[in-house]
Amino acid sequence: MNSPNQPLPTFDEVLLCTPQTTAEQVGLFLRRCLIPCSRGRKIYTMLYADELSYDVSCRAEELFQHLQRYNSTYHLIILCNCEREHSYIPSVFSQYKVHMIPQRPLAEIQRYLQHHYRVAQPSSSAASVFKGNMCVGIVSSKRAGVGK
Repeated sequence: MNSPNQPLPTFDEVLLCTPQTTAEQVGLFLRRCLIPCSRGRKIYTMLYADELSYDVSCRAEELFQHLQRYNSTYHLIILCNCEREHSYIPSVFSQYKVHMIPQRPLAEIQRYLQHHYRVAQPSSSAASVFKGNMCVGIVSSKRAGVGK
């Protein structure tokens, strides 16, 4: 958010982890992050790494330990649920843990995201479904099972 006009991360910079995420997917992601190349200074992010299975987590740690020897200038952020801080990945990387609290007001964060997710030409776009011609939206409910 310090550079409002800088683009958001691309698909190759973010890995959204689930219990179904495979070791191959994590391996490809870590290789993009840790193998030195001339693609600039990207910041790679693993979201919900605490959700990875034990086997995948072990293999990811082994690969990380192996690859980090070749690159000391990588930028990797691993985000985990604080309620699952004792799962494998958060435990292995606990020495690097930083508790994060958003430093910007919610309204400022929302404006920043609106700047990046608004469709410029809304004609015949699915963005017309969301408020303000946004190309993403969150649909939620306080009740479970209401078809959202």
